[in-house]
Amino acid sequence: MSWTLQGKKILVTGGTKGIGLAIARECLELGAEVLVVARNTKTIQGKVKNSANLFTYEGDLNLADFRSDLVKRISENWGKLDVLINNVGTNLRKKFIAYSESEIRDLFETNLFSTVQLTHACYSLLQKAGNASVINMASVAGSTDVQSGPPYGMTKAALIQFTKHLAAEWSADGIRVNAISPWYIETPLTQPVLSNPERLAKIIDRTPLQRVGKPEEVASLAAYLAMDKSSFITGQNIAVDGGFSVKGL
Repeated sequence: MSWTLQGKKILVTGGTKGIGLAIARECLELGAEVLVVARNTKTIQGKVKNSANLFTYEGDLNLADFRSDLVKRISENWGKLDVLINNVGTNLRKKFIAYSESEIRDLFETNLFSTVQLTHACYSLLQKAGNASVINMASVAGSTDVQSGPPYGMTKAALIQFTKHLAAEWSADGIRVNAISPWYIETPLTQPVLSNPERLAKIIDRTPLQRVGKPEEVASLAAYLAMDKSSFITGQNIAVDGGFSVKGL
């Protein structure tokens, strides 16, 4: 086994910016064919190398019809799926009492239910790969309060538990399932928080490496978990957090 994704067929959701874009780039550079799915895929054009191996499909993963059509297209064009990277996600930061019911439901639809249903729909394609990998983008917010809003943390906690259950259940099919939990990473989603000097100072103070992370530092782990090199790793939730999760005083 070598450090490559050559020959791998990889689906990345929410792959047009931030962590998702970095993952798509990393996988392409390592030789994979990558299908990026997002509501607006035009923004990825010109941002990746090896674009001959990049494919895009535009739509809303919250919609069952779109998910079905996506899986059908993958089946027709690839016949299997080696790696599913569930990266799509969003947030709305406020105090719990300030959320409306529809806002909470929307966060659950995007961050949790769309991922669960897409993973369910991709099962046969992953099974056909023979040595497949599912990677769920969770967050340290799924394990501890980081003042990002209760609904966001709840969806990420559910993803972590989903990862553990599925890793045990799908192991017989040769499908590994892992989660990645980033701390604050420089992305469009975190920009409103990181642009606040007081908030940024608190974040850095809680981070032993004394900085926020870069999308590429998450992408490198995702690529490793997609490789056959990580073939004995499953059911894990790995933090990419500069030491945040282990810092006490």
